[in-house]
Amino acid sequence: MSSTRQDSWTKDEDLLLAEVVLRHIREGGTQLQAFEEVGRRLSRTGAACGFRWNSYVRKQYRSGIELAKKQRKENKQQNQVATKIVSHNEETSYPSISDITSYLKHLEGVREREYSLLNQVKFLSETNETLKFNYEKLLSEKKQLEQSLKELRSEHYALLSVLDKARKFAHDQDIEEDRSHSTLLNSKK
Repeated sequence: MSSTRQDSWTKDEDLLLAEVVLRHIREGGTQLQAFEEVGRRLSRTGAACGFRWNSYVRKQYRSGIELAKKQRKENKQQNQVATKIVSHNEETSYPSISDITSYLKHLEGVREREYSLLNQVKFLSETNETLKFNYEKLLSEKKQLEQSLKELRSEHYALLSVLDKARKFAHDQDIEEDRSHSTLLNSKK
């Protein structure tokens, strides 16, 4: 006859231990809290529940543990979103009349600055166009003056060349006259 220990674990107790631990994992609690809860229900110590979990039950529920961890992660993300929504809704309040008046005055100031800036942009654009036009006009005049200067230089060099040739011709004429005059003087002697 086989003897069973008086403090041995039944399948129902193992199932309760697994359900409570998995619930704690899912809800973000600790395994220690789960062991204490099961211990109170089964009149066992938390340490005994922890030992049973680690030595036997945990191995039977590996896929359940992974699923519980996944659900905990999803719940945590959903709770964060819900918390943000709730805190946003709590923070949302209706503005007072003085807030609205203040905002409208601020908005009016912004519009005035915008209008002023638009006028400045328009003025600067017109000034820019005028300056571009004047620049193009001056550039054209500069090109014409450079062309005129080039022509004047060419005429100046041509005139200098004519004057130089005339000077040489006059010089050659003087030499010829001096020779003729000297030959006449020598022939009279």
